[in-house]
Amino acid sequence: MNELHLHLAVSHLPIVFPIVGVIVMITGLIIKSEAVKRTAYLIFILGALAAFAGIVTGEGAEHGMEEISAAAESFIEHHEDTAKLFLTLSAILGVISIIGVWASYKKKSFSGGWAIGTLIFALVVLFFAKNTGTTGGEIRHTEIRSGNSAANVNIDAVENQTSDSDNDND
Repeated sequence: MNELHLHLAVSHLPIVFPIVGVIVMITGLIIKSEAVKRTAYLIFILGALAAFAGIVTGEGAEHGMEEISAAAESFIEHHEDTAKLFLTLSAILGVISIIGVWASYKKKSFSGGWAIGTLIFALVVLFFAKNTGTTGGEIRHTEIRSGNSAANVNIDAVENQTSDSDNDND
């Protein structure tokens, strides 16, 4: 498994964990179960840790990707910027969740409102997760890039030429 493959395997987790966490938190709020809400908090904490792993593996993937296609550099930089913001928000969600677990165990009066606030913030994090995932996909998947601009067509042509010359060397 190379660095690119590792990043692809790891980078989906920080997106999936908050989705699952939101579903679990909504369930916990509906059925009024502190145990279920605590589970959601723990899922959000795992999501924050996974976001950190995504950033760490992204550095190696960036170098590997630049070797494959110099044309994708602007897309990589944009993805890296969105990933850093997503990591920051995921880390904040993780800290909020640690406080939520503590408040739930200690039966603090604000724990119910904290769970609702955490859910709302998690939805914001999901918006940025979507943006980060999309910008990552745009690096190699030209079909999902915004618009069908000449720049995209030129990038496709350069990438195809690079692939063709790589194949000629085999």
